[in-house]
This record gives sequence, C-alpha cells and structure tokens, in this order.
Amino acid sequence: MPRRLALHACPQTLPLDLEDLILPNGGTPAGTSSPASSSSLLNRLQLDDDIDGETRDLFVTVDDPKKHVCTMETYITYRITTKSTRVEFDLPEYSVRRRYQDFDWLRSKLEESQPTHLIPPLPEKFVVKGVVDRFSEEFVETRRKALDKFLKRITDHPVLSFNEHFNVFLTAKDLNAYKKQGMALLTRVGESVKHVTGGYKLRSRPLEFAVIGEYLDTFALKLGTIDRIAQRIIKEEIEYLVELREYGPVYSTWSALEGELAEPLEGVSACIGNCSTALEELTDDMTEDFLPVLREYILYSDSMKSVLKKRDQVQAEYEAKLEAVALRKEDRPKVPTDVEKCQDRMECFNADLKADMERWQNNKRQDFRQLLMGLADKNIQYYEKCLMAWESIIPLLQEKQEAK
Repeated sequence: MPRRLALHACPQTLPLDLEDLILPNGGTPAGTSSPASSSSLLNRLQLDDDIDGETRDLFVTVDDPKKHVCTMETYITYRITTKSTRVEFDLPEYSVRRRYQDFDWLRSKLEESQPTHLIPPLPEKFVVKGVVDRFSEEFVETRRKALDKFLKRITDHPVLSFNEHFNVFLTAKDLNAYKKQGMALLTRVGESVKHVTGGYKLRSRPLEFAVIGEYLDTFALKLGTIDRIAQRIIKEEIEYLVELREYGPVYSTWSALEGELAEPLEGVSACIGNCSTALEELTDDMTEDFLPVLREYILYSDSMKSVLKKRDQVQAEYEAKLEAVALRKEDRPKVPTDVEKCQDRMECFNADLKADMERWQNNKRQDFRQLLMGLADKNIQYYEKCLMAWESIIPLLQEKQEAK
C-alpha cells in the first residue's frame, strides 16, 4: 500500500535559475527527473494491473434498490456494500444506502480534491430522448449497473480509491451530516487549478496532449453517431415487433377455416411467435447492455476533455509567470518559488493525466472487446432461433405433400 502512494507523489523541484527552465513545449527542464517518464508511468500501470482478485484489498458492490415514498418526493436508494483490509477502514465490512444525488456529491468532491485525475462519469440523471419511467424495474436495474461500475472504476484507481471523500461515502451512516460540515479543504493542487490565469492565452498544447484532444473529439463523434443509429435500429425493431405480434395470430385464426392447411398454418403462427420472442430478447440486450456502454464512454470523453482543459490552465499560468520573470531587467534573474511550484503542478498534471489516459485506454479496449463479442453472440443467437423456428415448419409441409 505505501508503495502505491509513493508512486503517486509529485516530485519536489529544487531551486532553479531561469535558464534551467523552459516552456512546456520544449520538454522537461534540464537536470530534473520528469514524473511523466515512460518508466515511472509503466511502473504505476503495472502495479495497478497486478491488482487482481487475490491481491485486491477493496471490494465495493451496488445492489438491492429500494423505492422510498415521502411527502415531498419519491426516490430510489441503493445498498453499498464494502469489504476491505485497508487500515483506513475501521471495520472489515460496511453496508450503507445511498441515492443518486449522493453519488453526484461524491463525484463533485473527487473533481475538487483530485483535479489532475480523470473522474469516472455517472449515468445521466435525466433521460433526454423519450419518456422513461425512472421507477420502472428496467430503468432502476440499468442505473444500478451503471452506479456499480462507477464505484468499481474508483475502487480500481490507485489514487482515487484512497480519497477521503470516497471513504466517507462508503462508510458514513449519515452522509448528510458530513455534507453539512461545508466545503472540505481542497488539496494544494486543487486550489491552484481554481485560479484563473486572467488574460493569458495558452500558446499551444504539447504535441502529446494535442493528439489526445484530437482523438477524444473524433472518438466522441464516432460513438455519438453509433449511439444515434443504434437507437433508430432499436426503435425500428420495436415497431417491427409490434407488427409481428399482430401478424402471427392471423395465421392461427385462418387455420380454423382450413382443413388440410390447419396444421401448417398453426406452425407458421407459432414460428412467428418464436421469432417475436427472440427479437424482443435482442432488443432488450441492445437497450440494457449495448447503449449504456456507448453513453458511458461518450461521457468519459467529456470528463477527459475537462481534465485537459484544467491542465491547459496550469500550463498557461506557468508560461505567464515564467515570461514575467524573463522580462525583468536582470542578467540572471532568480526564479521565484511560486514559478517553481507552478512548474511542479504542471508536471504532476502531465504525469497523472498520462497515467489515467493509459488506464482508460486499457479499460476501453477490454470493455469494447467484451461489448462487441456480446453483440455478435446475441445476434447469432437471434438468427439461430429464427432459423430453427422456420425450419420446424418444413416437415409439416412435406408430410402434407407426401400424403397426396
């Protein structure tokens, strides 16, 4: 555990002269060890990847949704069960209930106290398209899965999982009492990010972060397009399902008027009914499993863009202060402490952002492989069920022909 925390610690820069410092686009100042070096980031990522079921020391699950009806409002709470061997926890197991706004509070606190890190997104509170019953069993279960994934993302993070607010969220019986204590003190990095560099425009992002920004824009655009098309496909499948449910019974009522054709017609009716059931299952899988992953990663890209923007603010502040020192009429001006601290903050931001981006990419590859594999499997099952249904009619028709 101490090893994980030590890896996150940002470097302390020794006093430097102006000529020892260069602007961010030029690389790391001479004589310093960049926290964003490939070796240090690799160590952090490898250490994070080594945490498997046997070595993991924190487990969190979201289950047992319950509806609460009060005079002023109706809402859903979820049971949060935590099991841990960490010294930060007084007990080995906790069980608390939380509602959506509590999750939202946690995410806001994580953004305030860990501004250099990518905070996982929450499922959207309101559904924009269509009218959805937010107390329906399907909606509540979809949200429960998303909230469970949100907490597991935090639990798997080597820094966020040690956050004080996360600990309180998992353990406090009365979270509202903790909220009323007011805004907790932000970290030094958090305070620095809140400062706005007035009037100074960022010259340009370093190439590696410019590439990340461009990738996120394209990635969000592609996923948004897939999401829209997938929603149209689901809508058309639901309309087709309605037609099938009206179509099948017609053959059944027709069979009552026929003698020799009665059995084949009943077979067609049953076949269409089986196809309808298979299509309904496919549509449900798309709605409950496919779309939520797309939307989570669209929100994820927005979160990453937000962190990039904060990083740019720190870089702009550093450039402005460094430029002000350079304009002083001194042969070898001494770099003020605040400039050195700003440089440290920028380097910490760069290191944390790179590490989180790499972790996010690894999760994305795993999630989408699983998603696309599931999509293929569900479609294969659907067409196999339809094929079996239609093949079952052929013997009925052949028997009638042989009888003749």
